Amino acid sequence: MSDERWVWGVGLATTAEDGTVLDTWFPSPEVGRIPLGFDPAMPPDEIDRLAVPDARRAVTVDIVTIEVDLDEAPASTSDAYLRLHALSHRLVAPNQVDLTGIFGFLPNVAWTNAGPMHPETFTRLRPFLAREGIQVQGLDKFPRLLDYVTPPGVRIADASRVRLGAYLSPGTTVMHEGFVNFNAGTVGQSMVEGRISQGVVVGDGSDIGGGASIMGTLSGGGTHQVSVGARSLLGANAGIGISLGDDCVVEAGLYLTAGSKIVLADEPRRADGSPTTVKGAELSGRNGLLFRRNSLTGAVEAVRRAGVGVTLNEALHA
Repeated sequence: MSDERWVWGVGLATTAEDGTVLDTWFPSPEVGRIPLGFDPAMPPDEIDRLAVPDARRAVTVDIVTIEVDLDEAPASTSDAYLRLHALSHRLVAPNQVDLTGIFGFLPNVAWTNAGPMHPETFTRLRPFLAREGIQVQGLDKFPRLLDYVTPPGVRIADASRVRLGAYLSPGTTVMHEGFVNFNAGTVGQSMVEGRISQGVVVGDGSDIGGGASIMGTLSGGGTHQVSVGARSLLGANAGIGISLGDDCVVEAGLYLTAGSKIVLADEPRRADGSPTTVKGAELSGRNGLLFRRNSLTGAVEAVRRAGVGVTLNEALHA
């Protein structure tokens, strides 16, 4: 097996009093396997000096050196965190790493402005933590991306809206109401003002409008990995459960699913005078389509578009 399907790193694992590993931070993960001659007992100085316990949070911080096979399922909390770091460091693209069972290795954590804590410990120490100015920012299995990785060339207006494990390419802007889940993201310059769910990839030059939603595969969302091609626009408050190809537009407020009845407005009518109608799944991934709702009949229509799609503001995404 190629070493390119492995990732390794030296990290800092935070462990609670009961032995629960709460997280692991890998500052500089790398593609490949642990180099021959690398001595885990001699970690880099910048890692070694940070491996100190924090009595305020009742946690210890230990150095870990691990390697993971991206084609095998996670085997530990540190393993799971290395996979999420690999995605956010752009070492591997979304849907190109095995994340089977990852939720079982990610404990629910009280994420504070001083670092992760066991939720029960936070409850017990709350009065003392308040005196130290330590507050909970979230209670979740996944932490915020920016607490672990600062992706170059990216703008994120609200740190709480992007999870560790998101893959954001240079030139991407995530506005205040945008959201990007783990194992999802952008592969070029993009404007994100809506929701990019787990497994979803957005192409170069595309715009996910304010309040828009892209259906993922978690919690009964089906098995189809939805994607958005290049230079496409998902209008404000619109949504898709099918993929968009390049140069597509979905009208604001319109939600398309695999079962949506869509009239092919450019096609000739049938012999009985009825319009040609297909299910949304049949148009999934096609290029150069405008999806709209007919203002007179209320029918959802697909119309062929000529030329390229949307053009992002170059100054905004530079």
